[in-house]
Amino acid sequence: MENSRENGSIDRDEQDNSSLVLARDLKKSYISSGSTIDILKSVDLTLTAGETVAIVGASGIGKSTLLQILGTLDQPDSGNLWFQGKNIFKLNPFQLASFRNSSIGFVFQFHHLLPEFTALDNAMMPGLIKGLSKPTSRNLAEKILIRVGLKSRLQQQVTKLSGGEQQRVALARALVLKPALLLADEPTGNLDQKNSEQVHELLMELNRELNMTLVVVTHNMKLASYMDRRVTIMDGKLVEAN
Repeated sequence: MENSRENGSIDRDEQDNSSLVLARDLKKSYISSGSTIDILKSVDLTLTAGETVAIVGASGIGKSTLLQILGTLDQPDSGNLWFQGKNIFKLNPFQLASFRNSSIGFVFQFHHLLPEFTALDNAMMPGLIKGLSKPTSRNLAEKILIRVGLKSRLQQQVTKLSGGEQQRVALARALVLKPALLLADEPTGNLDQKNSEQVHELLMELNRELNMTLVVVTHNMKLASYMDRRVTIMDGKLVEAN
């Protein structure tokens, strides 16, 4: 009999269906100069719909590693990750990519926009990848770009936009398909104070409007203070932060 990863079936844990995301006993280590470095030793995390969580703490403790695993961009050495009751890492690669495109949005410190394209082109990409028609993708992208304050910049090449505007394009791209989960890794780390505060406000407004769950890795304690919860990683485990 084929296993679930091979045939694409999905194991379910009925007890976990009330949570949006449930991570249990996540472990991750790396080899450096012949030595094993344990980053995540046993991480448990539960996220509910519409919740906001900041992951804070010093560099190198595993914050971004955890975010990458939650976003299925990386896989743990062991442990499980459920999304609405589905054991995500039992999806085959094609299913996993499709799930990630539809259900998770990503915003990073560096925008990772396609420099030769316009703001509208960049925001359309997730829709096109999903297989939506070009008119439908354009309509969705226009609406979210207008919502983040870029109505007059739709046809502007992104290299000609300011840093704050580029981050708004990245945010629009992340939210164009209305994902249930938005993951942001230092989303304001490359912005000045004014633009940082504007992005902070947008993130919180959109969290309420879309009822999306928001997880942010940040050193910005003002941004972290807006969140429902603040957690950190100590000795490879997740703990509540002060």
